[in-house]
Amino acid sequence: MTENAARGKFALIGAGPMGLAAAKTLIEQGIDFQGFEIHDDVGGLWDIDGPRSTMYETAHLISSKRMTEFADFPMDEDVADYPSHRELKIYFRRFADHFKLREHFLFRTEVLSVTPLGGNGEGWRVVSRNAEGQEQQAEFAGVLIANGTLSEPNMPAFKGSFSGELMHSSRYRDPKVFAGKRVLIIGAGNSGCDIAVDAIHHGLSCDISMRRGYYFVPKYIFGRPADTLGGAIKLPMWLKRRVDGMILKWFAGDPSKYGFPKPDYALYEAHPVVNSLILFHAGHGDVKVRPDIDRFEGNTVHFKDGSQADYDLILAATGYKLHYPFIDKALLNWQGDAPHLFLNCMHPERDDLFVLGMVEASGLGWQGRHEQAEMVARYIAGISKGMMAAKALKAEKAAGFKRATGSMNYIDLPRMAYYVDKVTYRTAVTSWIAALKDGAK
Repeated sequence: MTENAARGKFALIGAGPMGLAAAKTLIEQGIDFQGFEIHDDVGGLWDIDGPRSTMYETAHLISSKRMTEFADFPMDEDVADYPSHRELKIYFRRFADHFKLREHFLFRTEVLSVTPLGGNGEGWRVVSRNAEGQEQQAEFAGVLIANGTLSEPNMPAFKGSFSGELMHSSRYRDPKVFAGKRVLIIGAGNSGCDIAVDAIHHGLSCDISMRRGYYFVPKYIFGRPADTLGGAIKLPMWLKRRVDGMILKWFAGDPSKYGFPKPDYALYEAHPVVNSLILFHAGHGDVKVRPDIDRFEGNTVHFKDGSQADYDLILAATGYKLHYPFIDKALLNWQGDAPHLFLNCMHPERDDLFVLGMVEASGLGWQGRHEQAEMVARYIAGISKGMMAAKALKAEKAAGFKRATGSMNYIDLPRMAYYVDKVTYRTAVTSWIAALKDGAK
């Protein structure tokens, strides 16, 4: 692709779930674009063979298929309630086939740099490298970044040194790695608890180190996926916490009975752990809960309560950092642990730079992210046509804003820096979609 060849197009980076949703909505709004994807096909991290995938063989959705799927492309009835990564790879490839998205992407092409040619509306230069190692550059009218949020490992520093194997969960693929080993899992989020269950079944022993407590949600309640039980009546958060907390006590009991620390925050102020097995195994003595780590010394791990134990393998399930290595952080209005963007996607000053998929909320699903993509696509089309609704959105995002957290006081962690309240967020996004639709009539 030569300089100036794509000057009227937008560049779309990534062909995972968010990139596919963006591609679909851009096509629907008649916006010309060129997609870039480092892998040889669509699916993002859900394709375990992808170069940036952090998937593991036993991984499944933690939300049910009906609460996660795209509304206009439901998963087949014979797909499991909680699909595996294999089923999801097929789903995204079928999605791309159905909406004819592949032809819009350059595969096996890595974006190396994204730089502005000037101020808002003056375009961007994108430098990429193809499978043959050749670098190419082109100018674009704007850039949409959709390369995901779960590829750059957040590996904490530990005091001392460990003589055994120390790995981040991003490198974990197969539970066979635990065979014959004493295992310590650091971190009890959803991945940490899933991988701990693998280690219980394949290792000699398994302990799990936790810095804080979590709320545990079983995958099934009354024989149905737990996330499908929300009623049509929307409860105020104080009442929802009381009702849902009572249900969790019925079905999950008191995790502190098994040694898990009590959460120091209210329900829904962090993502709950959706796992039906970790408490089962804790109750059977198959996993021992340990406190936070003080230091390593050879094969010995010293914990902050003064206890210690020996291990052969330590796996840090300590999450991921936002990672957009091809663009300067200042260009993304980065504040603290994340870019500060209107509704988590729109730059306050520029109408030619968007970050898609940098949003998390309990129950948001891919449909909530599809709505984000649709809002952005309609905004781009509206701005180009001088629509009043698009001008109103432009003014609102330029006037200053807060993250759409509703009344939630999320815990202060990097992974919560782009967390939103689902109802507050979707209400705002769908309201703007409706306004932009009306303005297009």
